[in-house]
Formats: sequence, C-alpha cells, structure tokens
Amino acid sequence: MTDERTSAEIPKFALSVRQPWAWAIIYAGKNIENRSWHAHNPAYLDAKRIKAFCVHAASGMTRAEYQHAAEYITKIHGYCPPAHELLRGGIIGAVELVDIVRKSHSPWFFGTIGLVLANPVPLTPIPATGQLGFFEWKPSYGHLVEPAKWMLPKAEAML
Repeated sequence: MTDERTSAEIPKFALSVRQPWAWAIIYAGKNIENRSWHAHNPAYLDAKRIKAFCVHAASGMTRAEYQHAAEYITKIHGYCPPAHELLRGGIIGAVELVDIVRKSHSPWFFGTIGLVLANPVPLTPIPATGQLGFFEWKPSYGHLVEPAKWMLPKAEAML
C-alpha cells in the first residue's frame, strides 16, 4: 500500500540508497541506514538537522551488490524481492530520522555511522535524480530505471 501524498506534502530532502537496501528501509524493517561519513562531512552535519527524508532508490545496482544484499535481507527479514521488481531511479518512500549512532545492537548496523530510522511510509514512486548525501529532490518527469537484462527472469531475458 502506498501513501497518496503529493510531492508538496512529503519531506523536501532525500537520501539515495542503493537497492535492495532502499526496499528494506521501507518494507522490511531496516531501521538503520549505514554511512561511512566522518564528523566533518557536510552530509553528516545535514543529518543532525533533518528530521525526516525521502528514500531515493538509486539508479545503479550491480548483480554482486544485489546478491550480497538480498542474501543478508533474506536472513534478517525472510524475503527480498527479485531484482527486476525493485524500483530504481526515484523516490519510493519517506522515513523519520530519529538518531545518529556509532554503535547499535540492530542487525542492520554495520557502518561507521548509523542513521536510526522510524515510521517508514511507502509513497507512489516519483522519478527523480539522486545525489550524494542529503539533497533537495525534484521530480524528473522522466521514468524510473528499467531493469537490466541480468535482472529479468530467464524467460524474459531471452526475448
């Protein structure tokens, strides 16, 4: 189920997250987004003032990235969608940023910095271009990224 809010009603800042991690934040209870930021990084400083942000599903996703993440997500959550079902290249949801930690008992924590997340809300997907760190997103009025050939089910990939 998605939230039917307009772009004016959702957070103006976004953070790009590669799939399937973006999916896990919105749908699988991933309550920590890991970052390798240092205290002097502008994105770290932005995180200290942002209370909520949109989850932007990054356009890129390699087969190795997907396989590694899907295995981990399945271990924690019990399921990860097939690669061809994951939306990429747009806003897919919104989440609250409730804390920034360097240690956590969450099974999702494995980074230098952990952005502690709460209350994920799926949104009707909005095509948008991502950036590094937090950014003010704008609809791109294009399309979400189509699955790469390796992502397609074998029957479709042969067509």
